[in-house]
Amino acid sequence: MNEWGFLRSRRWAGYLALVVVFAIVCCALGVWQFARRAEARAEIARIDANYDAQAVPVDEVLPELDEFDIDQRWTVVALDGEYLDDEEVVVRNRPGQGGSGFEVLTPMRLQDGTVFVVDRGWVAQDSEGRPSEYAPPPTGRVEVEARLKAGEGQIDGRTSAGDEFATIDLDELAERVGEPTYTGAYGLLVQSGAEADEPPVAASRPLRDEGPHLSYALQWFVFAIMGFVGLAWAANQERKARAEASGLGDSDAGQSRPSLRKVHRTPRKDADADLEDGVLDRS
Repeated sequence: MNEWGFLRSRRWAGYLALVVVFAIVCCALGVWQFARRAEARAEIARIDANYDAQAVPVDEVLPELDEFDIDQRWTVVALDGEYLDDEEVVVRNRPGQGGSGFEVLTPMRLQDGTVFVVDRGWVAQDSEGRPSEYAPPPTGRVEVEARLKAGEGQIDGRTSAGDEFATIDLDELAERVGEPTYTGAYGLLVQSGAEADEPPVAASRPLRDEGPHLSYALQWFVFAIMGFVGLAWAANQERKARAEASGLGDSDAGQSRPSLRKVHRTPRKDADADLEDGVLDRS
């Protein structure tokens, strides 16, 4: 009989199905981690290409108000216009400098009449949960530079209250301003020197880090292989157990036969001894 024949049982077919499902899930997670790594590497490439590049007029980078491509993130644009201080808003629950605070968004009316939203930086919240004191935007015509980022849109369950926004929702801010406004992207104000450390604090440089996605992906594929290795080990253990059980029965049977032959020989030896004693007595 084939010693591996038990693998054709329904029980072992179920084990194999479970391992196959486990391997498929692990491989899917590994592929997902590879995709996350590709996204991180693409972001690093955008930082390298755009973050320190020369400023370009915003209307050349964004010909349409609602236009924005992901590869334009961190592109430096030149802005020439006047801040609309009365339309300034803050965005709550923004992390920065070890705590939660607010991002300060100030619309700027450019020379062509369009409005571009500038993120002037981060401020901490005070004891009452409101923005702490920060410098107002400069008055009159100014020329500044900003790095592009996409708007965030709305989040279910989070709403704005007055001049306090829940997210960087450019469509909502455009409705508030009531003038032609860029809704595809906004800009992080480029600051340097001492003014970068004064509230509103300038945004920090993004990290060039692809994360542990590669190692995580490889681990998931190793887990998939280990599932089959574990199944093979379990099958071999059962094969050994069946073989040992079968071999023990043969040994018992083989030991019982010599014992029976010994029992039959003993009476014959006693009979011969008795016959010899009788002959001696007659002599």
